[in-house]
This record gives sequence, C-alpha cells and structure tokens, in this order.
Amino acid sequence: MIRFVTFGEIMVRLAPPGHLRLAQAVPGQLDVTFAGAEANVAASLAMMGAEARYVTALPKNPLADGCLAALRALGIDTRHVLAVDRGRLGIFVVETGANQRPSRVIYDRDYSAISLTPPDEYQWESAFDGAGWLHVSGITPALSQHAANATIAAVQRGKAAGLTVSCDLNFRAKLWRWEQGTGTQELAGRTMRKVLPHVDVLIANEEDCSDVLDIHAGQSDVQAGSIDVEAYPHVARKVVKEFSNLRMVATTLRQSVSASHNNWGAMLFDVDADRAYFAPEQNGEYRPYEMRNIVDRVGGGDSFAAALMFALNGEKYAAPPDAVRFAAAASCLAHSIVGDFNFSSSGEIEALAGGAVTGRVVR
Repeated sequence: MIRFVTFGEIMVRLAPPGHLRLAQAVPGQLDVTFAGAEANVAASLAMMGAEARYVTALPKNPLADGCLAALRALGIDTRHVLAVDRGRLGIFVVETGANQRPSRVIYDRDYSAISLTPPDEYQWESAFDGAGWLHVSGITPALSQHAANATIAAVQRGKAAGLTVSCDLNFRAKLWRWEQGTGTQELAGRTMRKVLPHVDVLIANEEDCSDVLDIHAGQSDVQAGSIDVEAYPHVARKVVKEFSNLRMVATTLRQSVSASHNNWGAMLFDVDADRAYFAPEQNGEYRPYEMRNIVDRVGGGDSFAAALMFALNGEKYAAPPDAVRFAAAASCLAHSIVGDFNFSSSGEIEALAGGAVTGRVVR
C-alpha cells in the first residue's frame, strides 16, 4: 500500500448533543472534535491501515496542539503541518437534523491560518517524499486567494513528483466569497478549472458537477430527493471530454427522503474502459443502501473518497467494480458514527460490502 498525502484545512467542530438545536444547547455543553474534508480522508485512511500524511497550516497555540495530538493518536503523520504566527483555527457548528428538519452547518472560519498562508511556505518536496497519492478538495480553495493558490501549487507539484492526484469537488455555497463582485459558482468554476487539469481521479456528489462545471445530470432534482441514476455516466463522459487527463470519475448518489432517511450508493466511471460501475448492486442491478436512522451524515463523502483511494491501491478491491463497492460500504457505515471521522476498520467495511447488512450483534 502506498503512502497517501492530503492537503487542506482542519477546524474545531462543535455540535449540540443528540438532536438539540444550538439555541437549546447554549449556554451549556457542546461536543468538541476536529474535522475538515482532507483531514477526514487522512483519518479514514489511517484507520483502515494505510499510511496517511496530512499537510496544513495551523496557528501556534494550545488548541492547535490539541488538534495535532488528536490526529497523531489516529496514526496520521503530521510532521509537515506548518506552525505559523498568523491566523486562527477555524470553527464550524453542526446541528444534526431529524425527519423533515435538515442538518445545519454554521461556519466561523474567516482569517484561519491556512487562508492566510501563501503556497511557497509549504515544503512540498519533502511532504511528497516517499508518497504515491495526493488528495485535495474544492473546500480549501474556497477559503481565500492564498488557499486557492496553495491548492493549485499542491496538485502541480504533486503531479511533477509523480503522484496520482485525486480531488473531491465539494462545492460549498457558503464559501467562495474571496473575490468581490464574482458569484460563488463562477469563482468556483474558474478556480477548479485550474486544479482539474492536474487530477487523475475526480470525486463529486450529485450536485457538484452542476454547481462547479455546469454539467447537469438529466432529470435529477436533488432538493426534491430525485436522482436520475442513469444520467451520471453521461455526466462523467462530459467531464472527461473537458478534462482528458482524468482516469476515473466517481460520484456519490444520495437520495434524501428526509434528514434521517437517505438512500445511498455510488458510481465509478473507468475512462479507459468507458464503463460505469454502480454500488451496491443486487442481482446485477443498482440497489442503494437504505439508511433509515442516520446518526451523522457530515463527512460521508470524505469516507467514500478515502475508501476508494484505499481500495484502488490494494490487491483485494483494486478492480473498479470492487473499489466502488468497498467505498460505498465505507461511506454507508460512516453515517452511523458521530463526528466527521469514519471510525470503521477495513474488516467492518468488507463485511458490509460482502452483504452483511442486517446490523446483527457481532459476538
């Protein structure tokens, strides 16, 4: 198994206990963890047994020290994290939704250390030494011009060093506000088009290609909970037509019946074979997981990305249909775990991917 590197922002995650609204929980206690798309991927990789190295910029203070300690406790290599005399550790708050009340994310991440750090301060060469894969997302470049430039530099340097590069588009409508007078989708599209020419594996959810690249999936209406599954191979082909460097395009497929009940699956498009593979399947037909009592959906896409990377670089699940089956199972399990990190072992993921869907007690 190769060594993986991820680059991006990590934050303090605050969450009211259970399904409380923030107004019900404060003044009072909030659950405190650390999270961020690229850190979530590194955490999942480490918990599956892979070598994961994380690159970011953090301020010099005890809270950042606690963040690094939490990452190291999972086995993540944090030696290439920059400690800088500027900025802060960002914060976000998650209200866990239920039934027809959606989950809600509140950002407080302006002037974070990574958003103020220019790309030439990162030690890219040493960060990529001995590694075989780099993962970034569309969230970090949404923070600032510096963060966007650093993401572009990371993928350029990663490709030059011979790494395979993956990117999760991850459009966040509340971000992408660092250029006055430019709309969020316009800024995201322009910026990510500088990232994607250096990417081998693209990961997106049902909306990302539409929001960032203006490539739409047939009759899908995500807000109404309607997914036109058969349209996603066509979306992948349109993306590859624009970015011929891509080797694979993966899409997570979430049908939201309610905040507590989602149907979940994924597609992996193999460019060389010009073929799409869906998971999970039953008798050769796509049959999504029915998740009727979701515990925490935030970070579900990151767990998919990590498991896909892990599977493609192993032996047992390297074939595209097996890789997407493993990744869909991993992300399904992540919905049953509080917090952004997917505390699932490769053995637990294999069991679900192999059909152990009843949740019976393991004795």
